[in-house]
Amino acid sequence: MATLPNAREVLEQIRKVRQIRRYRPDPVPEDVVTELLEVARWTGSSRNTQPWHFIVVDDREILRQISLLRAPINWVSDAPLGIAIVLDGASEISEAYDEGRVTERLLIAAKLLGLGGGVAWYGDAGQQAEAKRILGIPAERTARSLVTIGYPRSTRDPRPVLARGGRKPLAELVSFNRYGERWH
Repeated sequence: MATLPNAREVLEQIRKVRQIRRYRPDPVPEDVVTELLEVARWTGSSRNTQPWHFIVVDDREILRQISLLRAPINWVSDAPLGIAIVLDGASEISEAYDEGRVTERLLIAAKLLGLGGGVAWYGDAGQQAEAKRILGIPAERTARSLVTIGYPRSTRDPRPVLARGGRKPLAELVSFNRYGERWH
């Protein structure tokens, strides 16, 4: 397999992918949305089931309604675009895995295209049901999250309770051959 001439630059950008919750009001160009959807479409899935359907949301009122589902996602109303991930509902475990894969791909693609992205989880079963109502999703489908996309206004987290930043060192995260065996 050939190495990209700028592979290290791409890896550096991937390391810089962060949850963006503050966006400029500028709309996301349609060709960029199409590119993001192509990345999502080509994301691998368990047994190649491709268990997803994507709802592109740029209606400010719909985004506002989603933002009211629970306080920690009130920032969704400021996003110029959301991509709701709808799953078939056939296999909870494999679809949860697939949802994570496609979400991360969207976030990485957004970063590489000069945008930012964030993930808003709707919440508990009742909140998920309300999100499905807002988005017109059939009850038998699974819908837990929306990926917001836009041009970052700030990387600062607007929520009142912040998680600690930074990353653990590799020595705390990696073993060699067997759990607990020191790597480097």
